[in-house]
Amino acid sequence: MQLVSSRERGARVFWGEIAPCDHLVQIYEEEGAFLDTLEGFVAGGLRAGDAIVLIATPAHRRSLEDRLRAVGMDLAHASATDQYIALDASETLARFMVDGWPDDARFKALVKDLLSRAGRNGRPVRAFGEMVAIMWQQGHHAATVRLEHLWHRFCQEEGFSLLCAYPKSGFTEDATESIREICAAHSKVVPV
Repeated sequence: MQLVSSRERGARVFWGEIAPCDHLVQIYEEEGAFLDTLEGFVAGGLRAGDAIVLIATPAHRRSLEDRLRAVGMDLAHASATDQYIALDASETLARFMVDGWPDDARFKALVKDLLSRAGRNGRPVRAFGEMVAIMWQQGHHAATVRLEHLWHRFCQEEGFSLLCAYPKSGFTEDATESIREICAAHSKVVPV
């Protein structure tokens, strides 16, 4: 696991060195720091011509989209061309969870479809997923780690970069060990 460093702060984080198969995680304490990171990841991708698959809570999606519009991003056009695909995290989870556990085949079919839409014409894809944070906060720790491993394997097979984020407040019991376990399921940790 490698620690990602940056000379710039907030939304100006340089994301150009992300490899197509990087699976990054950020554990954050403040919403503002998390949104700065997410904005840098998404805006940097859109500026580079990458496609974005965003699977987030409604509040985070609204906040991010407000920020992107404020810096001149044309989300209507990006959405119309599948360069920007935004989904609700809870609704997306419901599409592949079976009895509280991620179903491998359903997950793979869903993600393959999203990557196909986003990556048409050879466009590189960046994805952000908040489903794991929702599952973790609901106490589904083993299922969360399983989903992280499914994402990680898919990143390697399909060659896209993925950013995950967890609020630190979600790690209550044995927080140090839990955070270590989540970080181990990723290729890089993004510092706050």
